[in-house]
Amino acid sequence: MRQEKSLALKNLLLALLVMALWGSLFPMIKIGYRAFDIDTSAIPDIIVFASMRFIVSGAVVSLIAWLKKAPIARPLRKSLLPIFLAALFTVFLHYICTYVGLSVADSSKTALLKQTGPLLYVCFAFLFLRDEKFSLAKLVGALVGFLGIVAINFGTAGISFAFGDLIVLAASVFSVAGTVCSKKGVSFASPFWVTGISQLVGGVALLAVGVVLGGKFPAFSLSAALVFLYICTASVCAYLLHACVQKTESNSRLLIIKFAEPLFACVFGWMLLGEDIWRWQYLVAFLLVSCGILLGSYRKEGKE
Repeated sequence: MRQEKSLALKNLLLALLVMALWGSLFPMIKIGYRAFDIDTSAIPDIIVFASMRFIVSGAVVSLIAWLKKAPIARPLRKSLLPIFLAALFTVFLHYICTYVGLSVADSSKTALLKQTGPLLYVCFAFLFLRDEKFSLAKLVGALVGFLGIVAINFGTAGISFAFGDLIVLAASVFSVAGTVCSKKGVSFASPFWVTGISQLVGGVALLAVGVVLGGKFPAFSLSAALVFLYICTASVCAYLLHACVQKTESNSRLLIIKFAEPLFACVFGWMLLGEDIWRWQYLVAFLLVSCGILLGSYRKEGKE
């Protein structure tokens, strides 16, 4: 029992580290737009920029997997199907919808809308997946965490479901679908292969779409290269850690912990971009999200 609690604590801390890394990417990508002098109104250019991140990250992780002789099930199609589905949902569809949605939607709604997918998963996954069990603690934790995201956006205009809002909601659902596929993939193959192949394939698909739409490759400078290096490194580390935690942790808890990602994004936005986060909404959000994480991670003795 002590070993199980130790594993649960380890998974919680690693998952929070993943959220911190992903949260840091929000302001770093904005800094990358400036460093590469990218016109943020040009969606094809943004898609090409995003594809570069995933192609480089995927190639590096795949090389590491090959050098480590990481395990992958035979026949290969048994492992490749969930990995390619993860690439389709997590990288390609998720980021296409995210960038298109952000170009036409009110950015103040984005953090709230993108948590809809995890909330739906936590509430209803037990209806579709055998290894996901219904838990009142999970449900309450998800709802409390969701209220934390509402608190961040409190004071803005009321939520309406315009075209951009629906696109962002679709991005959230695709991200959750990718998480499910990735979970399936790591049961057959090393997290290195799952992460590397899915990012590489998704990145190539993004690049093809961006180029077809007329996207241009950004020009590199020393500062731009350093920013890009951080984006790729943080992305690789976050996805590898996430895939490793998936081996011994349920998707429900991981998606509840994902409510911490917008909070880390706010903190790094303040540190790196000087954004104003010293408002009561953020304090309330921090408390609610923290409570949601604790509730969703609660385990009864001898039970899941």
